[in-house]
Amino acid sequence: MKLYNTLTRQKEEFIPLEEGKVKIYACGPTVYNYIHIGNARPLCVFDVLRRYFIFSGYNVTFVQNFTDIDDKIINKANEMGVESIEVSEKFIEEYKKDAKGLNIMTADVHPKVTENIDEIISIIETLIEKGYAYEVEGDVYFSTNKFEEYGKLSHQPLEELEAGARISVGEKKAEPMDFALWKAAKPGEPAWDSPWGKGRPGWHIECSAMARKYLGQTIDIHCGGQDLIFPHHENEIAQSECCNGVPFARYWLHNGYINVDNVKMSKSLGNFFTVRDVAEKYGYEPIRYLMISSHYRSPINYSKEAIEQCTAALSRLYNCRENLDFAIENAETEKSDEAKISEVKAALNEYRQKFIDSMEDDFNTADALGALFEMVRYINKEVLAVGAAKDVLNLASDAFKELCDILGLLYEKAEKAADTDPLIDTINAMIEERTQARKEKNWAKADEIRNKLREMGIVLEDTPQGVKWHKVQE
Repeated sequence: MKLYNTLTRQKEEFIPLEEGKVKIYACGPTVYNYIHIGNARPLCVFDVLRRYFIFSGYNVTFVQNFTDIDDKIINKANEMGVESIEVSEKFIEEYKKDAKGLNIMTADVHPKVTENIDEIISIIETLIEKGYAYEVEGDVYFSTNKFEEYGKLSHQPLEELEAGARISVGEKKAEPMDFALWKAAKPGEPAWDSPWGKGRPGWHIECSAMARKYLGQTIDIHCGGQDLIFPHHENEIAQSECCNGVPFARYWLHNGYINVDNVKMSKSLGNFFTVRDVAEKYGYEPIRYLMISSHYRSPINYSKEAIEQCTAALSRLYNCRENLDFAIENAETEKSDEAKISEVKAALNEYRQKFIDSMEDDFNTADALGALFEMVRYINKEVLAVGAAKDVLNLASDAFKELCDILGLLYEKAEKAADTDPLIDTINAMIEERTQARKEKNWAKADEIRNKLREMGIVLEDTPQGVKWHKVQE
């Protein structure tokens, strides 16, 4: 499998540190609000990456943190008149609801910053001992000019970065590009004991500490949004490699931005949407589909039209699944001849291989989806439409579901109107009466029954396996 490494700016063959195992660290949310659709993209695309590695036979350890102490959380708590922990715990639970709705696999470890203060302090102490960090009146800063490779991820020389930097009011750092590892306590803010007095961690050090604790000093893949390349991930590299003396992450993966109606999403522009907002109107699954419908490094444009197109695409996939399930249940023939089985196997394997080839090329989900829909067209035309035997139908169903599972799609249970509709007996009786009329070539009566059912909101579909029905979507 080839992956585009932000560090080297090229596609590289993925070679794990340990054969058969993959260690992935993904930057998680700062929990002070509901996640927005921009947050949803890394969640979805790197969930697919994880699923594909599992499909490929790897033992995957996936760590995604919660930043549960931060200026934004403190500000939110002050606005609400509550403690910071109340804000973070509330929005961790809200995150879990949205993540479940998007069908995101739960991380193997979901560490919180506040549970890893000792690990953070330990790294800072080491950095001070090695001369890479310094303390000023209870604050501790990382000295960027001590790390010769600073800027290697964002591909910006330190001199250029320094040119646009400045020291903000209240900061006591020696150089403009130096960044805080530990912040001295301020009145009314949460604080922890440290060798430098009470305070709390800086943002960047948190991920370095949690990655090391749960994955080791060197990890296979570090991933996150494009907006995190600088300064967050750049600073993670600097402090981790200076502390541990070994490379921090071998592959750096970053997803592209999301625009709204071709404009950058911003609260000030009024084009800011939370996942919850969109899900209440369209459901969660179209959001997930949108996030993986383009190559992960390409920008995505969110719009009403785009999400409706995703809904329509999902309907095609659900129809295929439901038609396969119905056909299998009602198949008149159990076994096909060997020639037919070989023909179908060869065709399904061709689409499956196209899917895999796309995923192997920097996990190109857009092309993988294209291969999936090619498979759907084949199934509709060469399997379902010809009234295939049950063994062929099962082959098609298994192949189709396998690819959908890798993408994390079709996880919502198909609504079975037949299980819940109080008119089920009436509907089935009318369908049976129509079937008998068709056998007797009484087409006028058959059409009359179909029209009556239509007036009841019931649509019939004649298939080689029998009559299907569903309710008209209002």
